Amino acid sequence: MSRYLLSIYQPDGPTPEPEVLNKIMADLDVLNQEMRDAGAWVFTGGLHPATTSTVVRVNDGEVLTTDGPFAEAKEHVGGLWVIEAPDLDVALGWGRKAAQATTLPIEVRPFAGYRE
Repeated sequence: MSRYLLSIYQPDGPTPEPEVLNKIMADLDVLNQEMRDAGAWVFTGGLHPATTSTVVRVNDGEVLTTDGPFAEAKEHVGGLWVIEAPDLDVALGWGRKAAQATTLPIEVRPFAGYRE
């Protein structure tokens, strides 16, 4: 089995209206349970807005922190799953289901060097 990161890319801006968000959250509950039942689910979590980020970096040997996201963009990672799948095709299947549940783009990326 390999591990994959499924990243949710969401636009900056206000949270969707309750009638939209409630359906998405219900669909995510179903998807998360399906992943658990299939033995694919390792971890999932949503993130606060990118504006709550702090970046830590080293510049000329000095550690600096700055408020805000590392990259300015119209979309940021809003949440993620870590899943286990036998191959990329299976991971992409979970990515498709995640895109349908969230109505947002999902990036599917394998972890480097991880194999169970």
